[in-house]
Amino acid sequence: MTPNLPNHIAVIPDGNRRWAKARNLEPWIGHEHGAKTVKQIVKDSFGLGIKYFTFWAMSEDNIKKRNTLEVKFLFKLIGKIFEDFEKDSYTHDNQINVDFLGSWEQMFPEDVKEILYQIKEKTKNYNKHFLTFLLAYDGKSEMLKTIEKFSKENPNIKPTPELIKNYSCTKNLPAVDLVVRTGGEPHWSAGFMMWDVADSQLYFTETLWPDFNKKELETALGNFAKTKRKLGA
Repeated sequence: MTPNLPNHIAVIPDGNRRWAKARNLEPWIGHEHGAKTVKQIVKDSFGLGIKYFTFWAMSEDNIKKRNTLEVKFLFKLIGKIFEDFEKDSYTHDNQINVDFLGSWEQMFPEDVKEILYQIKEKTKNYNKHFLTFLLAYDGKSEMLKTIEKFSKENPNIKPTPELIKNYSCTKNLPAVDLVVRTGGEPHWSAGFMMWDVADSQLYFTETLWPDFNKKELETALGNFAKTKRKLGA
């Protein structure tokens, strides 16, 4: 594997529902298969030497606008995934710091939140790898909250990029080097991590998320390695 790796990868995993529809399956079956892909790709990424991996697991609109039964299933699936995740020695063996960002504390059921709190607490001192899940996340909401908080606490100070970053929910994460979006629709969604992806390299693939694998991950990393990043220059 090339040594020119991104320090921080962020993934927009599009295509779970379309994957299921193509197979005449219910949408939640696509989410189940997508969850299995997450687990494997996280392991593949860290195994290849990536330090920071951020995954957009659910948007605010996924909760507000989708069918109630599907949303209930998503909550149940997330609870089950992270319940198993907590028991998996992989996280502890590899010293993975796990965090959850977004409006999940306001929008998730109490039993699911309790599982997430436990994982955060048990992994908070790990620093070999950093795994962040964006849950009930919306980039526009993040920036509005950031600006509101900054303005309230610093009414007479002119904002700088560094100060804005320090008030964002992603303040502990470095800038994103590579964004991977699956599903064949090369567009952005809900202002995804808008402050952190200002200079990111973008990789779009036709592959639906449940079919994304290590080979395609390596293709994305190879594309990153051979592209000279100008960073606005």
